[in-house]
Formats: sequence, C-alpha cells, structure tokens
Amino acid sequence: MTIDRLSLNDFMMFTGRKEASARSFDESFINGINVFIGTNATGKSTLLKCIYAACEFSRQKTRKSRAKRFFDYFSSSGGAKVITRRENNGGLDVEVYSGGNKFLCKAWDDDMPGLDKWDKLDIRSVFIPSEELLSHSRILLAMASSSDTLPFDHTQIDILSNARLWETKEVSERNQKILEMIEKAIGGKVVYENDTFYVIKTDGLKVEFSMEAAGYKKLGLFWKLIRNGLLEKGSILLWDEPEASVNPELLPLIADILYILKDDGVQIFLATHNYILSKYLDIKKKSNNEILFISLYKNNIGEIKTARSNSYSALKNNPIEESEEKLYAAIIKKSMGDEDGL
Repeated sequence: MTIDRLSLNDFMMFTGRKEASARSFDESFINGINVFIGTNATGKSTLLKCIYAACEFSRQKTRKSRAKRFFDYFSSSGGAKVITRRENNGGLDVEVYSGGNKFLCKAWDDDMPGLDKWDKLDIRSVFIPSEELLSHSRILLAMASSSDTLPFDHTQIDILSNARLWETKEVSERNQKILEMIEKAIGGKVVYENDTFYVIKTDGLKVEFSMEAAGYKKLGLFWKLIRNGLLEKGSILLWDEPEASVNPELLPLIADILYILKDDGVQIFLATHNYILSKYLDIKKKSNNEILFISLYKNNIGEIKTARSNSYSALKNNPIEESEEKLYAAIIKKSMGDEDGL
C-alpha cells in the first residue's frame, strides 16, 4: 500500500482559503522518495504525522493497539485540541488517500467517518522523530504504561516500542546490505538487553546507547528497525530530519540507504533542512520518477503554499538554496574586505 495524496482544511498551521472550494493544503505523492523542505513552522512535521496517524488507524483490525486518538499523534498535553484560526466551522479536517481508499478525520471533534473500510488496509509504517529517544527508553516506556498524560506525543512512544520488538529470523537481501553498511559506519551491531539498548562493537566492546555518539545512535536506531523487519516491501517510512545530530560525512550513506529501501518497495517521506542530504538525494537518483521535492513556504499574508519538482535544482521557493546563496554572498563580501556586508 502507498499514500497517494494528503489534503488538509484549516488544520493547525495550514489555514486560509481565498475560495470556499479551495483547501489549505492538497498534494499528491509518488511511490518513491518524497522530500518536504521548508523553514521552521511551515508544517513539515505536521504533514508526516498526518500520514503516520492515518496509517496507524488503518491497522485497527490487525493490531488494535496501534490507533489512538488522532490528536495524540500531535499533542503531548493529554488530548489538547489542535489550534486553528477557524473555530468549529465544520470544515476542519484531514484527508489521506491510498488507492481508492480515503481516511477522513473531522479534526475538530476527532470524528473519523468511513473507518469501516480504511481500518482493514493494514498499512505498515514507521515514524522516526528528529529527537533521539532510545537512550531513555526504559524511563519513557515505564511512564507511558503508568500515565495517560506524557510530555511526548505517540510518534515518540511508538518508535521506542518498534525498536524493542523481536528481531526477525530473516531479512531480505537488500536489507542485509543496509545492515552491513550501517555496521561498518558505527563499528558494530545494536542489541536490546535488560530494557537497555547497546552497540556491540566489532572488537567486543559493549557501549550503552546513552554513551554512544549522537550520529551513531541515529544510524543504530535505523539498524534496529531494519533488523526487526519493520521496513520491508510495501511499508512506509516517515523520517523527520534524518540529518539531525549526524556528521555530514554520513549523509551520503543515508541517501544510499534510502534508495535501497525505495528499490525494495518502501515508500518514503522525509522532512529536512539540510542542503547536503537534499543534494545527495538529487544526484543519486536514476530517474525523475524516483524522487519528489516539495517546498513549503509562506506567502505575504502568512498562508503556507507549495512548490514541487523532481529536481532539487529546479525547485522554486527553496529556503535551503536561498540560505546557501546568502552564505556565499557573505563569503564573497568578506573576502573583498566588506566587514559591514556580513
């Protein structure tokens, strides 16, 4: 199963419609790598969470524990309602499409009509937050089991649960290649023992996750998800800021891993601020239908708009590229002795 389209109407920061028939956000996606680019507060993480929440509600029949309240994927305040500029007008909703199937959440009152069909789809998905949480897994999961009110949303709790699952007996040939690539980069394998994650180095040294380098922890989490069989053909990966805490020298490795997963039939959604990762994803593509870049930006009255392209260099309203150009201009001015030009 793949996610083909996402449509929002006055949901969180996606507000403002000039015409009654127009929606605040409406974009279709490819069955490949979809990359959201934008400045802070333009909704990248919100889009990932909308897709993930819809995928989780598709698993109610097969895994009843997967779907919670829709707002729990966004809020850490025990069910606080999502802020909107239009209050109780009946138009606040989230629509997610997969094939001929539609997930609809009337987000104002958490009503989800039509789940009788959607909840039979069993769309397998993994959401990786930008924060590293495995170092604190024991405490966080203990808190989750004893309280309904946590300073975390369910995407953050879910990733801990997924990382703690039993490893599969076998992995695909492509996934085995990914495991070996990560093992080479971090110098070992990840194990989960006594409610704690460790990296077992090739020389036998056992390093607790809290003591490991931040970038290695992010790759180590990915190794564990692969080894647990969560990123197989037909699944969906949603990754918020893969570059966070990762040394730039590891970004081409992440790009290679994402293309291997794509070739194995995993649909991918990313949110990134990073120029290097975006460029590596662009130059490593074999054809335009492998990747789609979607830029999120605000117009002069604060509404979020989009630009899209299969080529990073052709993407309009790209804040990453604009920041690079400003930096280059500052370097030129500095080299010419223009201290005030910085």
